[in-house]
Amino acid sequence: MMKVKIERIVDEALDIRSFRLVRSDGQPLDTYEPGAHVDLTGPTGVTRQYSLCSPPQDRRAYLVAVKKEAQSRGGSAALHEVEEGMELEMGAPRNLFRLDPAASEHVLCAAGIGVTPLLSMAYRLTETGQPWRLHYFARSPQYAAFAELLASTFAGHVQFHYGVEPGDMDAALSDCLGQASSAAHVYTCGPAPFMNKVVEVAARSRSDEAIHLEHFQADPAANAGPSGSFEVELASSGVVLQVPADTRLVDVLQAHGCDIDTECREGICGTCIVDVLDGVPEHRDNCLSNKEKASNKQICACVSRAVSARLVLDI
Repeated sequence: MMKVKIERIVDEALDIRSFRLVRSDGQPLDTYEPGAHVDLTGPTGVTRQYSLCSPPQDRRAYLVAVKKEAQSRGGSAALHEVEEGMELEMGAPRNLFRLDPAASEHVLCAAGIGVTPLLSMAYRLTETGQPWRLHYFARSPQYAAFAELLASTFAGHVQFHYGVEPGDMDAALSDCLGQASSAAHVYTCGPAPFMNKVVEVAARSRSDEAIHLEHFQADPAANAGPSGSFEVELASSGVVLQVPADTRLVDVLQAHGCDIDTECREGICGTCIVDVLDGVPEHRDNCLSNKEKASNKQICACVSRAVSARLVLDI
């Protein structure tokens, strides 16, 4: 984690603020790939993940936007109380939501605060000149973050959709995706019901590999309770560890001295992903893609468990 200073705070929409962050030591930040997020620790000590929405090549500052959640557990509410000049702790960028370099066209579908990772994609796609379009759904203009920026900087690439009722969302999204070729890749971020609908509509004309999404909420399965004990074998040493039904895999690994980092402990940040060499995981995370889960080559150690009696991990 590094110390960063809040250089500027802007109210971007109702209950959404952006924070321009610079390194406290004055050094440049790392460049990052569009879709990346960082861990940000606020004044209450709560760490949450926030998408980077600044131009990816800008090393002077990072921009994040935070929605004040009604049911905040100390993360978003605390950040809405900070002031310019204050310091926060920030981790290095991580990315589970990349633009596919093989795609010839891109359709970005955002709802509410979900526009943030797609904004960094918009900067990159504009820079490279690839065909793209952003469809931004919000209850009304006052809930649409970065609306002025999107309408000016990316004029001609952005279409706003205000007040679309849930019952009309299928038709609206079908129209949005119908404007692009069937070869276009689809990227979505926003509330889970919205993303689920985007995936459902996109899957009618596209393969799983052409549909990309990122969650910032835990899968309900993450807290579904134990599913029985299982064993893990550490490939490097052959050591076999027992994972009791009431214990997380990551806790067993850390107790044995394995260097496994964790941040969210909810299966959404991807920090604790471990490669699986043999066995079948019981995936309970919201960070691996459907394709990655189907391959059973990785496991999110903070929430996922095992279907098979033993997993062999690349540790």
